[in-house]
Amino acid sequence: MNRFFIFIFCISILTSCNSTKEVVVTQPPVIVAPQASSTASESCYWQQHVDYKMDIDMDVNTYQYKGKQQLVYTNNSPEVLTRVYYHLYFNAFQPGSEMDVRSRTIADPDSRVRDRISKLKPNEIGYIKVNSLKQNGVDLKHETVGTVLEVDLAKPIQPGESVTFDMVFDGQVPVQIRRSGRNNKEGVALSMTQWYPKLAEYDFEGWHADPYIGREFHGVWGNFDVKLTIDKNYVVGGTGYLQSETKATYNKKILHFVAPNVHDFTWAADPDYIHDTMQVPNGPILNFYYKKTLEKDKLENWKKLQPKTVELMKYFSEHIGTYPYKQYSVIQGGDGGMEYAMCTLITGNRSFGSLVGVTAHELAHNWFQFLLATNEAKHEWMDEGFTSYISDLAVNEIMSPKKENPFTPAYNDYLSLAKSGFEQPLTTHADRYKYNAAYSDSAYNKGEVFLAQLGYVIGEENLKKTIKKYFVDFAFKHPKPLDIIRTAEKVSGLELDWYLIDFAQTTNTIDYAVKLFANKTITLERIGLMPMPIDLKVTYTDGSSEDFYIPLQMMRGEKPTSATIIKDWAWAYPTYTFEASKPVKSVEIDPSGLMADIERENNKK
Repeated sequence: MNRFFIFIFCISILTSCNSTKEVVVTQPPVIVAPQASSTASESCYWQQHVDYKMDIDMDVNTYQYKGKQQLVYTNNSPEVLTRVYYHLYFNAFQPGSEMDVRSRTIADPDSRVRDRISKLKPNEIGYIKVNSLKQNGVDLKHETVGTVLEVDLAKPIQPGESVTFDMVFDGQVPVQIRRSGRNNKEGVALSMTQWYPKLAEYDFEGWHADPYIGREFHGVWGNFDVKLTIDKNYVVGGTGYLQSETKATYNKKILHFVAPNVHDFTWAADPDYIHDTMQVPNGPILNFYYKKTLEKDKLENWKKLQPKTVELMKYFSEHIGTYPYKQYSVIQGGDGGMEYAMCTLITGNRSFGSLVGVTAHELAHNWFQFLLATNEAKHEWMDEGFTSYISDLAVNEIMSPKKENPFTPAYNDYLSLAKSGFEQPLTTHADRYKYNAAYSDSAYNKGEVFLAQLGYVIGEENLKKTIKKYFVDFAFKHPKPLDIIRTAEKVSGLELDWYLIDFAQTTNTIDYAVKLFANKTITLERIGLMPMPIDLKVTYTDGSSEDFYIPLQMMRGEKPTSATIIKDWAWAYPTYTFEASKPVKSVEIDPSGLMADIERENNKK
């Protein structure tokens, strides 16, 4: 269908369209990948598109670089744009920046940051300085405000229109403090993440030009064509496919990379990198970049990691969806572990178990956040929590000893948070948590519990189907919280809005108790505000036992179960009584432990 007619159709139904699901008016993907649906009956989803071309000249002695960027921006929205915004993330690494001040004023600062930014010297700070910017050849007025470049357009960008921005900029790589930087604690020369002027995302919620204060990212889907000029002795790995390597002047080389259908571009470089590769059967080439200066046992760990990464890639492709790119790189760098397009940067001086664990988590992010590209500033629990869920399952599968319930640590940490008095709803912006610890427990642990507990609510098989359908429907898009819950509803046939509302949008807690039983009569009590269906195990005085399932009335159905299904429990009723078939010896709520009940002591009597 002609793009113009698609756009006109989208405009015509916009007033009745509140969902973020299926009609896509974006550039077609340029790699083989799950396609967004083109059926127009459900909604009018759109997303913007970018095509970057960049020429970068890196001076490895001064850690400064010069850049030319040509950006073709396509406005697939139904709205006229009069301004655009760029992220200048490196500007965060300057004394007095928002990241600096926030780290020095929050009660529990990140140990990697603390007051380090405030002590940076002029030749140690990070910056991106925009020297010129043009729209279709016309100079633009622009202002750098912290980590955001505010741009007034020479001419509004009409719906469906593409414009070309040409920029000349300079950058300086900061001393490595958080994610990006030079000479990290393990001696990696360059960890180049969020290093270029990056156009902010615009969607149905408007612009997402958040300052860089410490959390994570959101980007526009598109294609990257990057030529990097760098010292000839440096080994470079990262996003994209290497097209060529040619000689340049002054003992430099030019590396040409292309990266199709991604929303970021990352690279790392060091003269002491070892570069190993391993092929995933019927899958991508895996690259491993790690320093040859590591101690012998750590070098051995990196060798042992490689077949385990193959197993992880196969696990995620099987249980979420097929990895669509031709390569993936595990790179020593950064300050811990952080996911990027087609690659991750991790610190490498680790035990074998730790190396596998961090690789599993960051690799899983290539599905949850990179392919299923949630806005990490607003819905951080959807990428960190879902990643933690699937990576815990994967590690439990490929490593030993296996745990009966790999989610137990996440449940325990969430329960501690829920009872601490410091919990904030998962709707909290990632930068607006009062405590870093509360952010971590919310994003990672409560987010993991959200998905694991969803399996308790709808059944494990339905959860597996939900994850796969979620990937098929929303890969290469920007899914929202409602999208995962609506996917679960479609798979299970159950009504689940209550689950999203109570667990993700409030701090309501789950607390069910066995109130009493006498002879054959059992009475249960709901103490917490959050509703749940109930799995119940009843042991009789004759030594036999029976499993019961009490549906939650507002679910309008039941999960698949072999238990005896009894009458619904309506949420407003604080107690529930039923008659068993024989005299009762003991009663236990949720023997699986997959319901995040904050007081498990009263679950059994």
